[in-house]
Amino acid sequence: MNKIDLQKRTKQFNINVIKICETLPRNAVGFELAKQIIRSSGSVGANYRATQRAKSKADYIYKLEIIIEEADKTMYWLEVMSETRLIDTKIASALIKEANELVSIFVATVKTTKTNNPIKKQ
Repeated sequence: MNKIDLQKRTKQFNINVIKICETLPRNAVGFELAKQIIRSSGSVGANYRATQRAKSKADYIYKLEIIIEEADKTMYWLEVMSETRLIDTKIASALIKEANELVSIFVATVKTTKTNNPIKKQ
C-alpha cells in the first residue's frame, strides 16, 4: 500500500466513524461518545498526513506512535458503543477490524523504520 492509498484509507476511516456517530442518540452520552471517537479517529488520518512532513526520523516515529495510540483509542470507543448497543454490532465489528488493521500497519512501519534507520542517541 502506498502513501496516497494509506492517506485515503485513514481519511475514510474517520469519515466512516463520523457517519456512525450520526446514528448515536442525541443526548449527553451520545454527544460525549461522538466527541471522543471523532477526535481519536480523526487524529489517525491527520497524524498520518503529518508524518509526510516529519522533521527527522525520530519525529516520524513519534507521529506514527501517536497514530497507533489514537487508533487503539478509537477501538476502545467502538467497543463501548457496541457493548452498550448504541451502534450496530456488525458495523462496529467492521470498524474495529479496520482500526486493528491500521494499528498493525503502523506498528510494522515503526518496527521497520527503527530496524532500517536506528535513531542515534547523542
